[in-house]
Amino acid sequence: MEITNPHKWCLFDLEQKICAQRGCCWSPLNTTTYPWCIYGDNHGYKVDSTEKTSAGKINLFSNKKRYEVPHQHVQAFTGSEASNAKYNIEVSNSPFSIKVIRKSNNRVLFDTSVGPLVYSDQYLQISTKLPSNYFYGIGEHIHKRFRHDTYWKNWPIFTRDELPGDNNHNLYGHHTFFTCIEDNTGLSFGVFLMNSNAMEMFIQPTPIITYRVTGGILDFYIFVGDNPEQVVQQYVEFIGRPAMPAYWGLGFQLSRWNYGTLDEVKKVVERNRAAGIPFDVQVTDIDYMEEKKDFTYDLDKFAGLPEFVQDLHNHGQKYVIILDPAISIGKRLNGAAYDTYIRGSQQDVWVKNADGQTPLVGEVWPGLTVFPDFTSSACTEWWANECKFFHDTVPYDGLWIDMNEVSSFIRGSSEGCEPNKLNYPPFTPGILDRLMYSKTICMDAVQHWGSQYDVHSLYGYSMTIATEKAIERVFPNKRSFILTRSTFAGTGKHAAHWLGDNTALWEHMEWSITGLLEFSLFGIPYAGADICGFIGDTSEELCTRWMQLGAFYPFSRNHNAENYISQDPAAFGENSVLVRSSRHYLNIRYTLLPFLYTLFYKAHVYGDTVARPFLHEFYTDENSWIEDTQFLWGPSLLITPVLKQGADIVSAYIPDAVWYDYETGGKRPWRKERVEMYLPIDKIGLHLRGGYIFPIQQPNVTTTASRNNPLGLIIALDENKEASGDFFWDDGESKGKKWNPIDTLEIILVHSSSFTSSLAFEEIKILGFQYGATNITVTDLNNNFLPLKVLQITGLKLQLGQSYRLKWTSTFPLKERFGCYPDDDGETMEKCQARGCLWNATDGTNAPRCYYPSEENPYAVSSIRYSSNGITADLKMTPGTQRSLPYPNPIPNLRLEVKYHKNEMLQFKIYDADKKRYEVPVPLNISSSPSSTYEGRLYDVEIKEKPFGIQIRRRSTGVVIWDSQLPGFAFHDQFIQISTRLPSEFLYGFGEVEHTAFKRDLNWHTWGMFTRDQPPGYKLNSYGFHPYHMVMENEGNAHGVLLLNSNGMDVTFQPTPALTYRTLGGILDFYMFLGPTPEGATRQYHELIGHPVMPPYWALGFQLCRYGYRNTSEISSLYDEMVKAQIPYDVQYTDIDYMERQLDFTLNRPRFQDLPQFVDKIRRDGMKYIIILDPAISGNETDPYPAFTKGVEQDVFVKWPNTDEICWAKVWPDLPNVTIDESLTEDEAVNASRAHVAFPDFFRKNTTDWWTNEIVDFYNNVMKFDGLWIDMNEPSSFVNGTTTNVCRNDSLNFPPYFPALTKRGEGLHFRTMCMETEQILSDGTSVLHYDVHNLYGWSQVKPTYDALQKATGKRGIVISRSTYPTGGQWGGHWLGDNYAEWSNLDKSIIGMMEFSLFGISYTGADICGFFNNSEYELCTRWMQLGSFYPFSRNHNIRQDPVAWNETFANMSRDVLNIRYTLLPHFYTLMHEIHANGGTVIRPLLHEFFDDKETWIIFKQFLWGSAFMVSPVMEWGATSVRAYVPDARWFDFHTGLDIGIRKIYHDFDAPLEKINLHVRGGHILPCQEPAQNTVHSRKNFMGLIVAMDENHMAQGSLFWDDGDSIGESDFTMI
Repeated sequence: MEITNPHKWCLFDLEQKICAQRGCCWSPLNTTTYPWCIYGDNHGYKVDSTEKTSAGKINLFSNKKRYEVPHQHVQAFTGSEASNAKYNIEVSNSPFSIKVIRKSNNRVLFDTSVGPLVYSDQYLQISTKLPSNYFYGIGEHIHKRFRHDTYWKNWPIFTRDELPGDNNHNLYGHHTFFTCIEDNTGLSFGVFLMNSNAMEMFIQPTPIITYRVTGGILDFYIFVGDNPEQVVQQYVEFIGRPAMPAYWGLGFQLSRWNYGTLDEVKKVVERNRAAGIPFDVQVTDIDYMEEKKDFTYDLDKFAGLPEFVQDLHNHGQKYVIILDPAISIGKRLNGAAYDTYIRGSQQDVWVKNADGQTPLVGEVWPGLTVFPDFTSSACTEWWANECKFFHDTVPYDGLWIDMNEVSSFIRGSSEGCEPNKLNYPPFTPGILDRLMYSKTICMDAVQHWGSQYDVHSLYGYSMTIATEKAIERVFPNKRSFILTRSTFAGTGKHAAHWLGDNTALWEHMEWSITGLLEFSLFGIPYAGADICGFIGDTSEELCTRWMQLGAFYPFSRNHNAENYISQDPAAFGENSVLVRSSRHYLNIRYTLLPFLYTLFYKAHVYGDTVARPFLHEFYTDENSWIEDTQFLWGPSLLITPVLKQGADIVSAYIPDAVWYDYETGGKRPWRKERVEMYLPIDKIGLHLRGGYIFPIQQPNVTTTASRNNPLGLIIALDENKEASGDFFWDDGESKGKKWNPIDTLEIILVHSSSFTSSLAFEEIKILGFQYGATNITVTDLNNNFLPLKVLQITGLKLQLGQSYRLKWTSTFPLKERFGCYPDDDGETMEKCQARGCLWNATDGTNAPRCYYPSEENPYAVSSIRYSSNGITADLKMTPGTQRSLPYPNPIPNLRLEVKYHKNEMLQFKIYDADKKRYEVPVPLNISSSPSSTYEGRLYDVEIKEKPFGIQIRRRSTGVVIWDSQLPGFAFHDQFIQISTRLPSEFLYGFGEVEHTAFKRDLNWHTWGMFTRDQPPGYKLNSYGFHPYHMVMENEGNAHGVLLLNSNGMDVTFQPTPALTYRTLGGILDFYMFLGPTPEGATRQYHELIGHPVMPPYWALGFQLCRYGYRNTSEISSLYDEMVKAQIPYDVQYTDIDYMERQLDFTLNRPRFQDLPQFVDKIRRDGMKYIIILDPAISGNETDPYPAFTKGVEQDVFVKWPNTDEICWAKVWPDLPNVTIDESLTEDEAVNASRAHVAFPDFFRKNTTDWWTNEIVDFYNNVMKFDGLWIDMNEPSSFVNGTTTNVCRNDSLNFPPYFPALTKRGEGLHFRTMCMETEQILSDGTSVLHYDVHNLYGWSQVKPTYDALQKATGKRGIVISRSTYPTGGQWGGHWLGDNYAEWSNLDKSIIGMMEFSLFGISYTGADICGFFNNSEYELCTRWMQLGSFYPFSRNHNIRQDPVAWNETFANMSRDVLNIRYTLLPHFYTLMHEIHANGGTVIRPLLHEFFDDKETWIIFKQFLWGSAFMVSPVMEWGATSVRAYVPDARWFDFHTGLDIGIRKIYHDFDAPLEKINLHVRGGHILPCQEPAQNTVHSRKNFMGLIVAMDENHMAQGSLFWDDGDSIGESDFTMI
């Protein structure tokens, strides 16, 4: 069992005989941890008499005068007794003991009755019992933990030059003060023993502290406070409040021991300047000196030092030198006398031997040395003069004093030490080596204040005071800078302290926080450790983490020893993580310097701590009492470093307050809890406490520069939407004047300082707004309004020395409304409120009237796990937070997976944690092993926990590009909703829907996506399904986002800017591409989904088709006319007219029986032929129809679930032997004349085999073809679901939420299959058509492409109407059944640019329009435009180039000849994107993304990067207004430099002309055109060379046979 009795050590060596001789009790145990020899109850003193003084003090002293500490601030108390003391004193007479008792609760705070008082000449002992195990302080040691371990610990105190380590060694300082927190009310007290003799403090579990002291007196001071911070304030008021540092001293400092030469120092300075490292002070260690002699510099290695210092000053930087106390007794290198030593000897300033006459000689860095007696006023004068003399030579700015414990390399002196009771006392505490003079001078040495035995631990203290006098001499009325290694109570009044010669180890970095907090207690807040470690080689990871932490040390200096690698921030390279992270966090430090400076002012005036332990603020929370791996700046900046190697997760405790992420401004959900905080290698946790105001200033690389920058405020609101703070400002260095702080800023900003300047508060950032602020006003005291921008409030000019008031009103802004009623059943206030949502009618906007509360989100993160490759989190539905939405089956447990696939691409996926749900069965090009590295990633991901959200930030700019911590997140079985903020309004993509501009309009628009046989129209969901978009961020970067989901969905855009996805099933599976250029983001997306198909060369030729050719002869006549007119022309089509009754794989024998022969003929002439195939297969034929019968045999058709029944529909095929009555309505005709059809299930392997065989058989046995056009594959039906128009599952066909689709409310089965029909994936998995409907065309295109190539043995081309991501690998797309209307021209450009994003570059519209009759001018302009479509086809009524007149034919020939001339260039572009991804039809913004004007242009486009097309698209126009991007451009027609750029220009455009321009700097391969590509490819080739301003140009050419499959012989130039 554990011994907890209060018995005290009597004997330190375990000998029973000696124990008995001492009159103590021998009680051996089975462990030596506990004392065996203990005092009995008969030891100590008895009180003979007491005398109460006027001060109420009980004096306990020897009749003989003994040594007492000659403290320079603490003086004898002569005042009167306190009238309202918080304590009572009780004295017990026999044996003597004393108790200090808190009046308010009678708690005993200090009780010496637990052990005897021993009071000998050289041994004093007293013990006290504490009321709590939670006490902190005493030093200087490595305690590891801030809260003391009470398990039998012995801590010696005696200043010593000793390396910090994992032991109990006494280090540089001498501090007996500790604080103790009593209970969770915060009541606390502190104990200080004013004694400078060697001692030890022994701690045992009771808890009891025993003091064993070697001399002096027992002079205790007890500080009784209401909380820990108040106790420290009382203590530092007693010993001397901390000095106010110079502002520049709070800047970052660089140092190392032994740079070697001044040239090396200059290199370090220059590389850190070049890296943009905020950096105020360069320090040099003893290597700058001549032979390490104070007040000299090496005239060889450091030649030019004064000039170097001037250069520092010219750059706003400072120079600090080191001085050691030991003074060499030798001569200078040149043989001259060492004047400093000579003058010191003349003025008798050295520490003396025991004789009091002879200077004691030791040995330190310069060799044999003497030691100044800084307790002597003569020595102080000498020291000040020497500092002044040297400053006249080298104009340093501050002093670093070291080795002042005092340290010597030999024991005692050059002659040893006398064997007397001072050097060998009867009791030696457990100090280093158990030898009083180890590493120092003899204890019988004499100083003005006394013998070294008594004043040894005051040496550094006295040197600090003398150095302050020197600073006053050198820098009159300036604060300057003093840094000391050895300290005593009160040192903080004069100097800063660093934690000594630490080691480059992770544990030393961790222990530095405890050291920092302890020196906060000791009244030395201006403290820090050697960043990255002094001894040993650091690593980049360790140094990066330490620089992050060190950026928030009050004293921030990177310093290491000789012979180890350099570790300044720029040492690891200009692009290293270290330099980037250091620059970032030092910029934050410099931003916050006004706040830090104000904290130091409060420390100086009130005794506040700066680096503050948690328990000083959150003392009512017992969890805060043990936290020492995090700390605060003042009350309000929470700092959470990473302290373990390889870690990016920190178990962090978040105290009970509102907290905001400093870097994002986002409010954290954490409060009074331990969290797993994700902090990757370049991040440290920084959080601002709500209720506080933080003065800030725009940073710069020095404080000299930053102090001239505009000021600002960060106002972090608490739960009551209030905040207060204060701000102190002066000139940053003056001393001795009265300082007036700027008054408390309680939103009213009042400046009352007498110090004024041109500085002004220009920005106010307010954190914690639930809604945006409106009606913001800033007024002066006379209520005059000042000009103002927006919140974030910028553009202010609040001058110092004047007063202002800031007011605002706050409402729920329209743009922050996220709709709660997307349904189309007539929203009302009653229905809205029944959902638990808010209702507010809107005036004249499309903003939702029914919307979610601002922080509504039913899910919270229950656990989170980080790895180097991503994040996994579990989400749980929070009881009571779910809205009453009418969508059944919410999923209670979700899982989030974030995968860092590549440096520029990540995936985040949310799915049901308990049950497998449908996921899109589309293969993507993803490596099984992520290739990203932390250093290389372009992004950071943060998981918001309460409420749940995902935040993705671009590292290079800090811009949040995805933020889903928004209202309305829902995950139900058939309703999934997620919203995200957008970084800008410039969004592109989502389809297939006809859009009116390339850039999406975010003014409250909802667009549905569900593949349907729907001709293009405004907000009408059409043939394809592409939930992909790209965003241009305001800084000029671009990113793309894919939601891999194939269920019906809609997307709402709003001006927040934000968007909301709503999908009917599956999971949320997002992929994000970081670009950063728009073309780069597009290529990254294409790399995931597959690069676009490589078309054969002939497919880039012009093509003709129409729906309605009556027979072969009509097509033949057209062909002859085109040839006669010499109009380039490569491909002829037939639509379903060629089939028998629209049956696939048949030929209409009466009208098209000679079509195969015609096809053979034109193919011999170099032409190609493409036929159409629809997926629907007739199933009620009277004659044999092999396509159907084989399909049934091979089980290829879609069926009802769990049955063998085909789900019949009706499409084009007519019933056999039926005469169509043309008087019937469309629906009546369908019922009367259309056959029952079955839809092949192209997911099945047997279906692809069947489909391939049918295509090959038709090619071999009926007619030849070169490409296939697959239509109606949404899939389209002329009935709703099935022939009865009634499906079997209402919940699937009429889901609880119906997206914003065409015919909304008619059911998902409108004009397609029933949603409950079953399809079978290639692995045998059964899926509902509900889930895979939008994949139907996708599932058909690859089997068709494979079958085409098998049949023809050539590359061929497939054109598909319905598309889905990845389908562009196997086919192209035309934009569907458009209209012969002017408005359709620019929409075709929008469509092409969108499909370029979607990875389907072989795209075009039906030239001249499909529906309605075209007209001459429209068709002319459309032929001009269509000649530059990748897929260039004229399709509809008789509107081909020879249908109009000779003028039209000539125009068509001319413009198509341009196309054919440029086909080598166009073919090269197609190969480039096939190999690498990217766009051929390219928006201007993809090339000129740094020109924001291009971000809205959609009536022009580029071929690749070098050929610009600016068509006329308005009736009657004879000119075109086009934008000329910032490049050199040549008119294609004339070859002339147009001489303009970066402006809009009106170009002449008569009816026969389209404006085309070639970009300077590019070479376009070309070729003489011909009738078709077979002939043109035989013609001579040429180059169009367009020089840029530097007369340079470049280009490329890809050339192969134009038709082979795979890698044929090719040439790449």
